Amino acid sequence: MLRILCLALCSLLTGTRANPGALLRLGMDIMNQVQSAMDESHILEKMAAEAGKKQPGMKPIKGITNLKVKDVQLPVITLNFIPGVGIFQCVSTGMTITGKSFMGGNMEITVVLNITATNRLLQDEETGLPMFKSEGCEVILVNVKTNLPSNMLPKVVNKFLDSTLHKVLPGLMCPAIDAVLVYVNRKWTNLNDPMPVGQMGTVKYVLTSTPVTMASYIQVDFSPVVQQQKGKAIKLADAGDALEFPGGYAEGSSQLLLSAAFLTAELALLQKSFDVNIRDMMIGELPPQTTQTLAGFIPGVAEAYPKSKPLVTQIRINKPPKLTMNTGKSLLHLHGTLEMSAARRRGKAPVSLFVLEAHFNLKVQYSVRENRLQMATSLDRLLSLSRKSSSIGHFHEKELTGFITDYFQEAYIPVVNDVLQVGLPLPDFLAMNYNLAQLDIVENALVLDLKLD
Repeated sequence: MLRILCLALCSLLTGTRANPGALLRLGMDIMNQVQSAMDESHILEKMAAEAGKKQPGMKPIKGITNLKVKDVQLPVITLNFIPGVGIFQCVSTGMTITGKSFMGGNMEITVVLNITATNRLLQDEETGLPMFKSEGCEVILVNVKTNLPSNMLPKVVNKFLDSTLHKVLPGLMCPAIDAVLVYVNRKWTNLNDPMPVGQMGTVKYVLTSTPVTMASYIQVDFSPVVQQQKGKAIKLADAGDALEFPGGYAEGSSQLLLSAAFLTAELALLQKSFDVNIRDMMIGELPPQTTQTLAGFIPGVAEAYPKSKPLVTQIRINKPPKLTMNTGKSLLHLHGTLEMSAARRRGKAPVSLFVLEAHFNLKVQYSVRENRLQMATSLDRLLSLSRKSSSIGHFHEKELTGFITDYFQEAYIPVVNDVLQVGLPLPDFLAMNYNLAQLDIVENALVLDLKLD
């Protein structure tokens, strides 16, 4: 409670709320899963079983004995958003009530009814998770039919309606609404659990504020916590303009928006994994990785090593990776050093030939696999190359541009892609399956247009 009050006070003092790193928009397509929640939680069966029991305060009806409930119909659930409140829910269902009449014959009364309630959307004070709470439940009788003789209808049926249905049905039916909401609320349980990013750290989706209900969707703002495995949380860079969903999506549909700043922070967890030592002489389409090949670009290598030796290449990323996003295109910026050395016989350290400082961009393609965001990269271009040190004398590093570009593409990009296979975790809510999502790169963000089938 204190945490929520502090957040609210800070917002009032600054005039703004925390800038979220991710936004979730829940349309009616997702919220209609309440229907499946009612099916999965077997509420109807439980409801029918309870209805067949003698209820406290339920007086026996003169002339009718052995009351039982059967044939509870599959419900038809209608949901509507109530701006600023939550969801209005109407459950249409029916059932047959049976018993023995005083004449000794079997009695059947078939009831069609609507159960209505307002499901207020709140934020749990203890867990910080979203939660629905039912308010104002009512049971409305739509239709009643009976097999009792017509001369009994006025007296017996009216007695049944007045003394039993109107009084007892709310106590039987409204708990079903509460039970369904308990089941739905459980599907938020894992939302703010830390999720691993390989062995390098975790990501936790924390609500920035109480979710807001609009006319056609519910919006949930997240301030994700990106935590190093052994270290501090990685602060998200200021995104500048406030995050917002782009237009063009169908009304009532659902989307998840991940900011470039948030994805950049997640990639920072993997920075050390991008460092690599490569000793292979034959790599893809490249010429043999030897001093003889290198001498074709730098004559001084041939003078220092007249006898060809294998090359050992060390790449170190010395600045946190950074993602940039413009409509339809995403780039991963990497800054680091590339050191090439001449290998020596076993047991002796390689001899450094030179160290280059490099800045290069990788094109990023996004997909979803096993509910994790996947990235695959290819070289966009080598932006800069400068010599930091050399043991083979002066040379023009520009002469190595083509050689280094090919090297990155053939030798280094596969390493990056292998590291990225760990995937970045997505919010775990309402048993959401992201695998069918359509991905769109927009300005400073990635949008997942969520699909159920």
